[in-house]
Amino acid sequence: METAEILLEISSPEATLVKMMVGSVTLPGAAGAFEVLKDHAPLISSLDPGVIRYATGHEERTLSIKSGFVEVRNNKVSVCVEV
Repeated sequence: METAEILLEISSPEATLVKMMVGSVTLPGAAGAFEVLKDHAPLISSLDPGVIRYATGHEERTLSIKSGFVEVRNNKVSVCVEV
């Protein structure tokens, strides 16, 4: 079971869609899907159409997106998306 040690914030131009602590996040990066875990190296990436998957302990949730950008820094994943 994963512990929730990453702050995930997913926003669209209209609203904040997700703001919670998670154990991992998988994103549809422009160069392919990638997973972010605790202490991931800092990065900025564009996102392609696809599904964001995030684990909250024993449960996995998903969010379909059309496009977006992500910044990973200091165990915080900030995502701006078009849904």
